[in-house]
Amino acid sequence: MAAALPPDWLEVLGVEFEKPYMKALKAFLLEEKQKGFTVYPKNSDIFNAFQHTSFQGVKVVILGQDPYHGQGQAHGLSFSVQKGIAVPPSLKNMYKELSDEFKDFEIPNHGNLTSWADQGVLLLNATLTVRAHEAGSHQNKGWEQFTDHVIATLSQRREGLVFLLWGRYAQQKESLIDTKKHTVLKAAHPSPFSAYNGFFGSNHFSKANHILEKEGKAPIDWQV
Repeated sequence: MAAALPPDWLEVLGVEFEKPYMKALKAFLLEEKQKGFTVYPKNSDIFNAFQHTSFQGVKVVILGQDPYHGQGQAHGLSFSVQKGIAVPPSLKNMYKELSDEFKDFEIPNHGNLTSWADQGVLLLNATLTVRAHEAGSHQNKGWEQFTDHVIATLSQRREGLVFLLWGRYAQQKESLIDTKKHTVLKAAHPSPFSAYNGFFGSNHFSKANHILEKEGKAPIDWQV
């Protein structure tokens, strides 16, 4: 699996692939496929977030929990779906918040967030695979140990990042982040079940850009 990572990420994460938990995770994924289960996203997309956002290029981290488990949805970027797939409810609410924050934001007719990733937004799910139509089916198999290490490594080796932690699950990851070096913005999850409890009106997208500009970095163009 390590071969799927670009060289700059491999330099800081490569040792993880030699650890017992990662070898056990690889064996689990092979077993899933041998049993005939469909696993999302496809192999070539599992580490898509790292392919589109270099280690030194990360500016903002948006943490999700699980990949989407419907056919054709997941492609390795949290909250994002491929073009031609219906925009999921949480992402619709993210677009609504963006349209409230930025007067010139036009709500897209697709849910592909690759343009964010290419600008330095690491769209990281805590779990990077899932069994088709079974939410949470690959939790506690090792992925969380890997992605926790990603967050901790970014915290240690980079400065001035913005972490957007939406919902209780993501906010548990704050303990991995040095808040003296980085900014953590917390709000409710954009899910329809919780968006009205503090996600709407959080202004996280414009706040992130303001922080980046103060750091002398180019802001994110959130239009997709």
